[in-house]
Amino acid sequence: MRITSTLDEKDASVEQSRKRAKRGRNTGSAGRTSRPRQAEVAQLAGVSQATVSLVLSARTDGKAATISKETRQRVLDAARSLGYAHDPAARRLAAVRNNLLGVFSFTATFPTDVQHSYYPFLVGVEQEAAARGFDLVLFTGSSSGGAGAAGPDALSRVRLADGCLFLGRHVPRAELKRLVADGFPVVHLGRRDELEGLAWVGADYLSASRAVVAHLAALGHRRIVLVREDDDAPASADRERGFLEGLEETGAETGPAAVLRCADPVHEVTAERVRALVADGVTAFVAEETDTGAAWRALDAAVREAGLDCPGDVSLALLGSPPPDLAGGLVPTGFDVPRHQLGAAAVRLLAALVAGEQVHEPLVACEFRTGTTAGPPGRRP
Repeated sequence: MRITSTLDEKDASVEQSRKRAKRGRNTGSAGRTSRPRQAEVAQLAGVSQATVSLVLSARTDGKAATISKETRQRVLDAARSLGYAHDPAARRLAAVRNNLLGVFSFTATFPTDVQHSYYPFLVGVEQEAAARGFDLVLFTGSSSGGAGAAGPDALSRVRLADGCLFLGRHVPRAELKRLVADGFPVVHLGRRDELEGLAWVGADYLSASRAVVAHLAALGHRRIVLVREDDDAPASADRERGFLEGLEETGAETGPAAVLRCADPVHEVTAERVRALVADGVTAFVAEETDTGAAWRALDAAVREAGLDCPGDVSLALLGSPPPDLAGGLVPTGFDVPRHQLGAAAVRLLAALVAGEQVHEPLVACEFRTGTTAGPPGRRP
């Protein structure tokens, strides 16, 4: 009786979904205008998107041969109910592999300058792609003004490649989700698990940030403040989480005052503010690394302007690699982001997705950097 009831509920749910889909197709300009996607077919049929892709591509080899007739028919019925139709251009491109991998950067200028923080990523990408027999296509759709500047279809050109690798802290989520829903192989360089179904590779910022705090605590610091940019980028969130976990593990002081989020670090992290925090008992500051380096640059400048010696009066640490144009002779205590290894890992994952394989790339460990900017707590208030 329980099983019958559950099946009845499932049938009713499927029927409701079909009715909603039908209404959506009949509402004209007031309703849906976009083409149904494979993700919707998968949801309606109760199968994975990979299964839908195999069935609708009419393949019979490999994994496709293991799909039962019942499942195959359920997918076809769901596709018919939703009015799903292949994009002819996308289907032709998907049918033939040309050994091209795309690289798309959500920055105003494509990072080909060796001083750019993304450049080491590209070195790893190029070397791994060459080793695997792939050529690269560099897409410059965002070069005129950043992510989304070229309109809602800015990413459509990446379909010229077999798959595409994306770089950037701030990305147009809707466009990436559309690519994933259509079954196009996509990998983001950096954690993006908030976008369901998007494959990504990332560094272990949690463990690395905890290690930096543990180092400062071992030197005797108990009042430590993190300076970070005011956004919700996953890399920033991971660093903050690792920092706070490090404070708890070492018994250092925690609380809202331990994190200073700045919309504009240059104007918010001033010499006066640093002096006030030091007078209140803060003995060490930690900055996050971003592609702009704004937090570290502002903190370093403020400490110098305040007339404080580093590490004599106050210790500094950087959650990431120092800017390539860093001056002053100091090497920030912190960790190095394994950019070269991350680029290579992203290509391995993308190549596997292009080949239809289900693989996972583990987080890449960051290497601790002792540096010269951290020492025992200073005596000066």
